[in-house]
Amino acid sequence: MNEKEKILVIDDDKMSLRLLERVFQKAGMEGVFCQSGDQAFQVLDEGYLPDIILLDVHMPDVSGFDILKCLRVEKNTRNVPVVFLTGDEDVKTESLGLSEGAADFIRKPFASEVLIRRLRNIIELNRLHNDMEKEIRTKTEKLKHAYIQIVEALAASVDAKDRYTHGHSSRVAAYAREIARRAGFSQSRQDSIYMMGLLHDVGKIGIQDAIINKNGKLNDEEYAQIKTHPMVGYNILKKITDYPELMIGARYHHERYDGRGYPDGLAGEAIPEVARIIAVADTYDAMTSNRSYRSQMPQEKVRAEIERCRGSQFDPVFADIMLAMIDEDKDYHMKEE
Repeated sequence: MNEKEKILVIDDDKMSLRLLERVFQKAGMEGVFCQSGDQAFQVLDEGYLPDIILLDVHMPDVSGFDILKCLRVEKNTRNVPVVFLTGDEDVKTESLGLSEGAADFIRKPFASEVLIRRLRNIIELNRLHNDMEKEIRTKTEKLKHAYIQIVEALAASVDAKDRYTHGHSSRVAAYAREIARRAGFSQSRQDSIYMMGLLHDVGKIGIQDAIINKNGKLNDEEYAQIKTHPMVGYNILKKITDYPELMIGARYHHERYDGRGYPDGLAGEAIPEVARIIAVADTYDAMTSNRSYRSQMPQEKVRAEIERCRGSQFDPVFADIMLAMIDEDKDYHMKEE
């Protein structure tokens, strides 16, 4: 190995610690020796990060199993392999230790060369495992970044059909993600909602440009065609089987909390939660953007409309979050520039 291996030893037996100290020095390994769990955690709290932890099973104050549980919940030592050192011949003890996450059991008395070889094998395997995980994370992040860019490009192409709308999908996605964040959603869930927000209007690809850009009110036939875009979007996105949630925002963002929306006439919590979030964000951005049939609305009118439709068009919980966001936006920055 190119690096000097660092070993944290936790054992209440002073003679065992002295013996291990000599063994590690001879092998060119760095050892830190503690006689209790409290002493070991103090060392770890001071920033010491070992390559492996050698832990006695039986100690007077707290058992090695309890120390192992604490090590497994600590962020810094969660992935550090732990090897139990014991004179216990009980198979149940070994089975319990392995089930709790120990990497191996080494019995006392031990042969020094065998001990060193086993510890080095475990350290090397753990380093290879960590390197592989790091490589996978790097590649995954690159793929995720490329995927987001593709989705953003697709959303921009949809927005480009409407000469009056600039960045509608990206703003809806951003508002939806912020609502989700304030509602306590996990980071991964927030990211999913952002992607669904970006693609909520993808079905407008199938709508004639003349209808999307018409000045004035749509007739019944034109409005009927506009109302097909959720199902068009759903049918496009459902083919992306690796991301089955993507189609949810597209299909359900025009459902209303009172059941008077489309295409399925769902009501209340029967509407997927993410779609209820996107519905508020979508309507907010529609009112704060210039459209073919009207100009951008003043902030106070937008707020009044969200308030009026709370509980009828919008889920009250997410409407209240949107109202709080409006109230915090003193200079009316949340709008189409």
